[in-house]
Amino acid sequence: MTSQANNLNQGTIAVRGGLNTDDQYGSVVPVITPSTCYRYEEFAKPREFDYARKANPSRRLVEETVAKLEGGVDAILTNCGMSAIHLISVALLAPNDLVVAPHDCYGGSYRLFNSLSQKGYFKVKFVDQSDLVALQEALSLHPKLVLIETPSNPLLRVVDIKKIAQQAHDVGALVLVDNTFMTPILQKPLELGADIVTHSCTKFLNGHSDLLAGILVFKDQQLATDVLWWANNIGTLTSSFDSYLLLRGLRTLAARVNLQQDNAQKVVAFLASHPKIAKVFHPSLPTNLGHDIAKKQQKGFGSLLSFELAGDADVMPKFLKALNIFTLAQSLGGVESLVCHPATMTHSGISAEARKTAGISDQLLRISVGLEDITDLLADLQQALETI
Repeated sequence: MTSQANNLNQGTIAVRGGLNTDDQYGSVVPVITPSTCYRYEEFAKPREFDYARKANPSRRLVEETVAKLEGGVDAILTNCGMSAIHLISVALLAPNDLVVAPHDCYGGSYRLFNSLSQKGYFKVKFVDQSDLVALQEALSLHPKLVLIETPSNPLLRVVDIKKIAQQAHDVGALVLVDNTFMTPILQKPLELGADIVTHSCTKFLNGHSDLLAGILVFKDQQLATDVLWWANNIGTLTSSFDSYLLLRGLRTLAARVNLQQDNAQKVVAFLASHPKIAKVFHPSLPTNLGHDIAKKQQKGFGSLLSFELAGDADVMPKFLKALNIFTLAQSLGGVESLVCHPATMTHSGISAEARKTAGISDQLLRISVGLEDITDLLADLQQALETI
């Protein structure tokens, strides 16, 4: 491989992942390989691929592409984002091990760690990672794994990956960073000290809201190999067809992320000045927790934002019903703009007390800004706000 190939920019890596790998016909776009089994070369001599639960050529192209994007040595594609988190839990944790996770992490991650800890699979401590004293107290318990989610879901709080990773390593912990919101276009956790990066590929990496997938990207090859053994053992991997779609989605990743981010900045400015909005949460705002950190460790502020409606509980259903372009749905990162009510959707699986501790109020809405014309997006928000 030439030095130029080793120094390609993110957008080029995303576009060219898997291209020109077909030696049989010379196809520019890689073929889909649906086969679940592969012929041995001879007795006791398997080929590179032998059974699809362990590895598949279509899936491998995605893993190689995302690993390059994140600056990792290897990656494991799974059948959804939560499957990736579960795989790490099974592969790395024992009953007496401790996980330190953000108190305001994604509701699905919170629910998984909490429910598995209640069954005795491991221990978990949820902590405000922006609280230096609380974080240090948690790290003094010598956790096996520290999960960092920055910006957080749904309040877009930012914490210092490099600093927390160093503190975690000092006590012998591995560091897992959920990079779903930023993507490798805007943030590179492995360069900041993380050991593993995870994504819900369902979101920005695919970008079209039409498949489920997750991924783990590793800094260390031996760790990746150890986790792959468990992936094959419990069957977390995704299909060749979804792998093909995901690789197709990755080709436009940089273009989508940059335009969505531009649109989001205009939405933030609109909402921040509107009298019917009580508060806006976005890393670009000086009032946002971790704004100064975001300026250092991110290449942009992203296209996810949250805000609280002013008024009482009655305004929420009126506002949501009046929206025409923003769709009320749980996901994010697709080409279409979505709005989510975390308390009854993404974070409904955690207790009201836990939501209160995390700062997730019943008046909070999260927006994933898409690729629609910004004039139409702002007009939709304006007319919906006029109804409350």
